[in-house]
Amino acid sequence: MTFERITSLNRPLVNQFLERHWFTTTMIVRGEEIDMTKVDGFYLAEDGAILALLTYTVYDGVLEIISLDSLRENQGIGTALVEAAVREAGKQGCSKVVLITTNDNVDAMRFYQKRGFDMARLFRNALDRSRQLKPEIPLIGEHGIALRHEIEFERVLDTGKRN
Repeated sequence: MTFERITSLNRPLVNQFLERHWFTTTMIVRGEEIDMTKVDGFYLAEDGAILALLTYTVYDGVLEIISLDSLRENQGIGTALVEAAVREAGKQGCSKVVLITTNDNVDAMRFYQKRGFDMARLFRNALDRSRQLKPEIPLIGEHGIALRHEIEFERVLDTGKRN
């Protein structure tokens, strides 16, 4: 699979995809607004349409996955995008890859744990603060689960350095 990097040339296509699948280009993570029109990422397209997209930011030696969407599930595309992000983290000298998901997103929890990520932090009642910034966040999430907490997953990278 060959992924395209998000660039200024394809940014309008990426922004349209985000609007269509997230209904916004603003995400709230850990009580902070993220302007999705400015994040980096990779995508897979077919016939000019995005099939899968992974967005990320890099800070303090950490690559944080902000979003991952695949319109063709169970075909390895999401896994390949995550591995592309892990490779990018290595190129940028990052020590780990992290992401946040909500307590209702059991499918994401399963997906990331099967790909070497581990639960690292629980942000209890984080969605209370997020709803102050973005009131349209629902009270009930996937599988009828009350949407309350954020869970951080991390995958520590083998940087090749040994003590």
